[in-house]
Amino acid sequence: MHLLDNPLRPYAWGSRHAIADLLGREPSGGPEAELWVGAHPDSPSQVVRPDGTRHSLHDLIEQDPRSLLGDDVADRYEGRLPFLLKVLAAGSALSLQVHPSLEQAVAGFDAEEAAGIPQNAPNRNYRDRNHKPELLYALAPFETLCGFRPLPESVGIFSVLASAVEPGSASHELLDAVSALLASGGEDALRSAFTMLLGAPQEIVQDVEHAAARRAVDTVSPAEAAGSVGRDLGTIAELSGQYPGDPGVLVALLLNRVSLRPGEALYLPAGKIHAYLSGLGIEVMASSDNVLRGGLTPKHVDTEELLSTVAFEPHAPRSLAAEYTLLDQELYRPPFDEFQLQRIVLGDPAAGPSETSADGSDDGRPDSALPAAESMTPAHVPVVQNGPVVVLAVSGPILLDTPNSTLLVPRGGSAFVAASEAPLVVRPAADAHGGTDGPVLAFAVTVGGKAPAL
Repeated sequence: MHLLDNPLRPYAWGSRHAIADLLGREPSGGPEAELWVGAHPDSPSQVVRPDGTRHSLHDLIEQDPRSLLGDDVADRYEGRLPFLLKVLAAGSALSLQVHPSLEQAVAGFDAEEAAGIPQNAPNRNYRDRNHKPELLYALAPFETLCGFRPLPESVGIFSVLASAVEPGSASHELLDAVSALLASGGEDALRSAFTMLLGAPQEIVQDVEHAAARRAVDTVSPAEAAGSVGRDLGTIAELSGQYPGDPGVLVALLLNRVSLRPGEALYLPAGKIHAYLSGLGIEVMASSDNVLRGGLTPKHVDTEELLSTVAFEPHAPRSLAAEYTLLDQELYRPPFDEFQLQRIVLGDPAAGPSETSADGSDDGRPDSALPAAESMTPAHVPVVQNGPVVVLAVSGPILLDTPNSTLLVPRGGSAFVAASEAPLVVRPAADAHGGTDGPVLAFAVTVGGKAPAL
């Protein structure tokens, strides 16, 4: 087992305090968008030895993949750790984006390599040869746009906006055309409407933004304000405040607006257009950094490649419910081979059970997924291991126990556990008096596979 030191990505959209607050450290002073825990070659975690020396986790795995990953995982994933764990803190909206399939990633990466485009070039689409299916688990209220909504819902808001702009104007013509396309139904119509909005000139987008703001103030009825129209006008105001004139503001109206409560999760397969708007969560994915952007960003947008990747089909967001085993294991298992997530809540063995949630209510759904006093929390939990594991200690220190060794992981710390280190059990780390500071929260990620008996 190895303690890890993990790189922090300071993207401009990141919160300045959420990750630091979660993990119990001082903020850096700048945006802290993503904490990467894994072996992606662009930003690998560093293994911290007892003597203080450091080594890239990517390099260590590359030197001895069979010992660290196990024969099966090493063979299936060509000697690479197949997953990446992130703590993601969105202080403002991320780009409107989609991730390629494995076949698209391989073809796109090879084509850009053949064209001589440097891998760190700003106009590069494919940073590696892997796909990037994702899982998002909300630690706090999390707002996102995810997948195309039913077309009649989109017709409704574009008709409202068409009535709010000057009749006969270029803005009116665009909104009328989009409404007509969507009303005709079908994937081709959705693709055409998406393409039309993506190419909208800045002056038209700004005109619609201003009209939406007037409509929200002057003519929205109480019923509209509480319904989808009010919510859509709010989305326009939110995004136009961050990216004024960006076509992604209008494209966003084609998507489902999803509000995740703490403890809720969803997953995203290849081709699913989405944009995270705000919130704090655990994100797990296949180990890739391939992102094709379509708006809400100053970064490179490749419209042609984006259109070849997006799945143009309305679909409800794919929520992911927890599965519980007979061994007190809480698992989130999306339909991907590379990863699954385990949420681990540990109680103080000296403390009695409680039914009170973190906000003082008894519905078990507080405004934070951090445990306060969950009922009958176990004093130890076995970790599901389908090969290698990474473990993140969120709200308190933990002990990792295997037949070979024991490792103390401090709050905010993480560890890599080789496939050969099994079975793995997580326990709360006791203080000098043998107690713990309330329930402890941790997460573990391993390769996807069959769950133990449920």
